[in-house]
Amino acid sequence: MRKSLLALGALLAASGVATAQDQGLFGKSRNVERAGFMIAVNGGVDFPGADMAKRFGTSYRIGPALLYKTKSNWIFGVKGDFIFGNTIKGDSLMWNLRESSGRFYNYNGERVSIGISERGYAVGLQAGKIFPFSSGLSEQGFLILTGVGFVQHKIGIVNKNAEVPQLSKGARKGYDRLTNGVYVEQFAGYNYFGKGGLLNFHIGLNVMAGFTQGRRDWQYDLMRPGNDKRLDLLFGIRGGLYIPLFKKKADEVFFE
Repeated sequence: MRKSLLALGALLAASGVATAQDQGLFGKSRNVERAGFMIAVNGGVDFPGADMAKRFGTSYRIGPALLYKTKSNWIFGVKGDFIFGNTIKGDSLMWNLRESSGRFYNYNGERVSIGISERGYAVGLQAGKIFPFSSGLSEQGFLILTGVGFVQHKIGIVNKNAEVPQLSKGARKGYDRLTNGVYVEQFAGYNYFGKGGLLNFHIGLNVMAGFTQGRRDWQYDLMRPGNDKRLDLLFGIRGGLYIPLFKKKADEVFFE
């Protein structure tokens, strides 16, 4: 957590330097209002809350987005994230397949390793606006984005060479805790578009609330249905890089 906050602080400091350069190091910047599509690559680290914290630890997200920015700095688009992590909580997971020591054995009585991890994805729509810090730099400032969509997560189980028959591809469904539902998301942070178009990014804080439900009819280790309704929260630090596809005009001037 501390390392993530330090990284956020460093990036915000760097963005401040970049903004200062735009404001005067190479001359006065003329306000240029642009519109067009943008391709973005987003990534971040999330810390779970509510029901999510009972099952998983820290997780990570990465994924693409296709956005459109208007001249008045409104942003609309679609996005997708892959969710992954390595911390699984709960002593009850697959307890009926393990020895008292917690080890797994194959049908020959040999000790084997079963890999478990967090896996998921989120897809949705988002919209927001850039609020400039300066009238002369209309595309740099405070960015607010709100999103809605569909989120799904489960416990990924790796059973190499089907060494544990009870964890065959079909049987894993009784252990993977598949969960999905709708989410709402809020981002608040800093947005920067460089003069030359090479450095364009946003970074800030993000919160996602998933109103989800378990989707398995039966859980073999818990001996009950897995259809509980849940509140899955993710609090994170999130950033992204833009590739703007703005059309350049012949009379577009950046410096004077």
